Amino acid sequence: MKQNKVTTGGPCWVEHGSADPGAAQRFYGELLGWQPDRDERPEAGGYTFMRLDGAIAASIAPLYGEGQPTAWSISFAVTDADATADLITGAGGTIIVAPMEALDFGRFVIAADPSGAVFGLWQANRLTGAEVLNEPGALGWVELLTRDPEGARAFYPAVFGWTVRPSDRYTQWGLADEDFGGMLTMDDGFPPQVPPHWLPYFAVADAEVTAFRAGNLGAGVLMAPVSMPGGRRIAVLRDPLGAAFGIYQDPGDG
Repeated sequence: MKQNKVTTGGPCWVEHGSADPGAAQRFYGELLGWQPDRDERPEAGGYTFMRLDGAIAASIAPLYGEGQPTAWSISFAVTDADATADLITGAGGTIIVAPMEALDFGRFVIAADPSGAVFGLWQANRLTGAEVLNEPGALGWVELLTRDPEGARAFYPAVFGWTVRPSDRYTQWGLADEDFGGMLTMDDGFPPQVPPHWLPYFAVADAEVTAFRAGNLGAGVLMAPVSMPGGRRIAVLRDPLGAAFGIYQDPGDG
């Protein structure tokens, strides 16, 4: 992800909805160096910001609804959540949580694309989004896994104005030709019960070391570290609570 600050239309926030927020805080604190900063207001419901060297990098929150899985969610920055929600439905998507206020932090929407992949919209008020991006320990890439790549190529540019760089194996999303994420087609190697979804990748200094440490902390390895074109190293892990996430090593970082 070339952007190192929140950009309208781009990824701005990642949130871990957790059945055991304390365990999630300990795991990611050990793995990525995050420090918890709990919002103590009763109306915040235990919402906890996770800071990286003082800067807000992500959040960890309890589960709020019956049937909600422990998982990471990704939100994209918008200037008008209500208008963007209309664009989503007009493009064939679904609104799961209609536009509403998140205390004094901002206004949000939970939506799904036509294939069912869930994502959020964030209209900033007091909280712009992550204060650090694309540095070790922070969000470094977002990836859509879908069984309908053609539909996604039509949907997301219509909603967010993304640029699309397709190739035989991978599509990259961008804004003003600066890529921040990609899309992987789910083939027969994915169990049919795994739904389309968005996956966050956190930047790390060394993918091998981080994957090894994650295993020692109780995580599972879904994809061991591999090299990608351009020298990047990536891996996909599952934290001890069951939430999948990726790690991303830029060739200049390790």
